[in-house]
Amino acid sequence: MKSKYFFVILFLILAMFLSGCGGLVTPATDEAKVKNVIQNYYLAINDQNWSKVKSYCIYGSDQYYKVSLMEDAANVLQQYYGTVTITCFADISNVSVSGSYASAYINVTVVVTAGIYYDTYSDSGYLYLQKVGNSWKLY
Repeated sequence: MKSKYFFVILFLILAMFLSGCGGLVTPATDEAKVKNVIQNYYLAINDQNWSKVKSYCIYGSDQYYKVSLMEDAANVLQQYYGTVTITCFADISNVSVSGSYASAYINVTVVVTAGIYYDTYSDSGYLYLQKVGNSWKLY
């Protein structure tokens, strides 16, 4: 009888420890989430899914405004040249998380084609993110 109580108590203690493990958020997890948001942001640009691109940004932020400008430019190109193709290549490094804020250094190359139109653009610098609820957003 005592061994049954021992196993029940042991099981409950083990269950308490295991249930506590899932709620921990480590900086490495946040760094991975930040990197994932940036990757998905550029993939959405490649797809020209502008509402999805904007969903990765804080509404009204500089980054949100830049997406609106990209969308307008793509629409103008489509009017004059037909189907627009956007391809972004982004290299993400130096992801840093501090509380509700994060930054990541990126090297990005963007290639835009539409009919006979062709342009390429390269840039590097930091992207800044803020944690809103449980998700990271560019600002």
